[in-house]
Amino acid sequence: MKSNNKHSQGRVAWRSPSNIALVKYWGKYGRQLPKNPSLSFTLSEAYTDTYVEYDIDPNRAQLELTFSFHGKTHAAFEDKIRKFFMANPDDFPYINQLKINISSQNSFPHSAGIASSASSMSALALCLVHMEQKVYESSLGQAQLFTRASHLARLASGSASRSVYGGLVCWGETEWVTGSSDYYAVPISQGVDPVFLSFENTILMVDKGEKPVSSTAGHALMNKHPYAEMRYYVARDHVNQFSEALANGDIAAFGRLLENEALALHGLMMNSDPSFILLKPNTLSIIEAIREVRDSEDFPWYFTLDAGPNVHVMYPHEVATQARKYIETRLQPFVQDNGILYDRVGQGPSALVWPS
Repeated sequence: MKSNNKHSQGRVAWRSPSNIALVKYWGKYGRQLPKNPSLSFTLSEAYTDTYVEYDIDPNRAQLELTFSFHGKTHAAFEDKIRKFFMANPDDFPYINQLKINISSQNSFPHSAGIASSASSMSALALCLVHMEQKVYESSLGQAQLFTRASHLARLASGSASRSVYGGLVCWGETEWVTGSSDYYAVPISQGVDPVFLSFENTILMVDKGEKPVSSTAGHALMNKHPYAEMRYYVARDHVNQFSEALANGDIAAFGRLLENEALALHGLMMNSDPSFILLKPNTLSIIEAIREVRDSEDFPWYFTLDAGPNVHVMYPHEVATQARKYIETRLQPFVQDNGILYDRVGQGPSALVWPS
């Protein structure tokens, strides 16, 4: 990256959605690299809007950073972003010349197990790449710019690398996906039946509070986990099995793998030392109700979970009307404060116009 050695100021803004992992990323090494490949669907309505004002001055000698979340200062988030910048000086050679004001807001509760770090850090990464494009001379093409954004997002939050793209996304090296890498995510545009690209994803908020154990702490517990190596083997195999189900339009096989991955993730948490349980009684009630409706009505809907108590219900768009009726009658009683977010597979991030 070559500086123009000029004092530069400007504004950039991006909206980036969260994603729901099909094959879970749980365990890492090195600089935020995954122990196994993961697959995800990028969502549409669960997103973060991030606005960045920047001032790059060659005469400045130290990073100046302010951060606000929903209009209020947030010391913990600001500290996380500051550490992200300072821990990666090779990726930000201009860091000590930078004065930056970041304002962010979510369409959903943060730190509740809906991958808020994925949407927030991917939005920030896209803002930074956009800023770099405006300030510095760059010969990178659009695809390379998104690769850099995915790389930067990964350094901040592993799952954020996947939110840089829409649709089905892979992060982590696997033979199934040409060009896949541990260092950045790649979109998968071929070999997927159209039924999955319009899949619905309804998020049921069992508990809107912040989860008691961070994902970072959970990943660290995999370092000495007795079942770690078997987990990584199974995850790689599940990527291959998902590839077949996605290509063949096999919704039942897709759903079986989806639920297996969700329960495996929480099983790993329960088997950690120290162990922790993020599921709530109403989480289990929702899972039981989903299975009961599926078995009794032959209805094609399935659940998955992130690292939290809230449930993602996934089903084809063609049955969305009936699914919503089941959600309102069978599942809503277990949801906190009517917290239901109707979402779907989305097209990915978009640049925002700065508000006047």
